Amino acid sequence: MSYRAIVDRKGEPFGYVQGDVVYTLEGEITGRIEGDYVVDLASKPVWRLLGDGIYTLSGMEPLAFIGQPAPPDV
Repeated sequence: MSYRAIVDRKGEPFGYVQGDVVYTLEGEITGRIEGDYVVDLASKPVWRLLGDGIYTLSGMEPLAFIGQPAPPDV
């Protein structure tokens, strides 16, 4: 299954999404995507999703974005 990098506003990757599960770069599960939100492991909303953009819960401040799917391993 392919994954999509989560990249901060400076262009630095700090996690990835595979399916609807959110991981750190070290491969630890930190949350999941539920509708228009990223929630933590306790199902508490931590970020808002607008398209591929990740914003504060108010939706006013951009924090990061989710990149295009990586090509599958060959």
